[in-house]
Amino acid sequence: MARAAGGQNTVRILIGLAAGLAVGAALGGQPVLGRVLAVAEPVGGLWLDALRMTIVPLVFSLLVVGVSSAAGTAAAGGVAARALGLFALLLTASAVFAAAAVSGVLSIWPAPAAAAAGLREAAGHTAQTVPDFPTMGAWLRAFIPTNPVQAAAETSMAPLVVFALLFGLAATRIRPELRANLVGFFQALMDAMLVLVQWVLLAAPVGVFALALVVGAKAGLGAAGALGHYILILSGVCISVALLSYLIALAAGTPLLAFARAAAPAQAVAFSTQSSIAALPAMIAGTRALGASEPVVGVVLPLAVSLFRITSPAANLGVAIYCAHVYGTPLGVALLAAGVGVAAVISLASVGLPGQITFFTTTGPICLIMGVPLELLPILLAVETIPDIFRTVGNVTADMAVASLAGGAGGER
Repeated sequence: MARAAGGQNTVRILIGLAAGLAVGAALGGQPVLGRVLAVAEPVGGLWLDALRMTIVPLVFSLLVVGVSSAAGTAAAGGVAARALGLFALLLTASAVFAAAAVSGVLSIWPAPAAAAAGLREAAGHTAQTVPDFPTMGAWLRAFIPTNPVQAAAETSMAPLVVFALLFGLAATRIRPELRANLVGFFQALMDAMLVLVQWVLLAAPVGVFALALVVGAKAGLGAAGALGHYILILSGVCISVALLSYLIALAAGTPLLAFARAAAPAQAVAFSTQSSIAALPAMIAGTRALGASEPVVGVVLPLAVSLFRITSPAANLGVAIYCAHVYGTPLGVALLAAGVGVAAVISLASVGLPGQITFFTTTGPICLIMGVPLELLPILLAVETIPDIFRTVGNVTADMAVASLAGGAGGER
């Protein structure tokens, strides 16, 4: 039921996007346009601000709960610990791949200039400039917040993420009854924030319509060209990560053809449902067909489905890089490195959330840490359905590959 409701809201958001672009383009140059924009701009802005207000408490609580749970899982057994180590390594590699691939593709095949300018103007931003970091020492010191409350108030994501990680690890070292109370508090905070985000997303069709109307009025229907360009690039990143998963299987000693045959049923379910959980039975059958042991099937696969989304760092960092491209925000090596780190950590902490909530929870902090405006995210959310198909297929493929690798690494095959 929840998934059906989410699908219906996605359809409504798409309708809001299309209608907003069409109405805005039709009103372009009309005398009434000024009065319409005077209403649409604050409506869209209010909705975006409502989403922004949830980012800091949601991300902090997600990280505290996620780190505490992962640390407990790692202590429960060798296979689980190996799997978690592989997850961390591969999530980071996924983000590094996206940083290089998306930046490279955009340098060769940039977004349509007129459409990008229209999107930029509609969002109320001009080209951004980000100052260089003065010294490596100053950059490193910025990761430790002298005042975590101030970092939260200023949405300084890098020091906030570091503090949340350390806080979550520290929570695993206190007495069990105190740890349970502390983690329970942050679990309750996380659940409350998720309810709040769901309420905000109920108004997404209206908010996206208002934002798209402004875009359509200022950029015309040419904005659709930039969105199509975005869909192709993001889908291409997810497909590339899925293909790289075959190399993981090869590293585990699994013949490529055998792995492809075993993964095909799970990939078909993932493609049609956009749900890794729905594909789990097919993944279990395929992994067993490859000769995996029961510890691998019973421990690593459920862990992978619960914690491991290999396409998330790549796709989420790709979204942030694309937004930076549209705004003309220069991204140096240091900013990309910060984005890679946050993308990997946030993706591990935000698993299990509904797709629309995940989109903002994971892309927002990456944009903030790299100095990229957030105003394009609601428009990109409206077309996320297509890349999300390839996200899920890539995740399922990587789950099966990493199960083989985790088992093989310790002789569990």
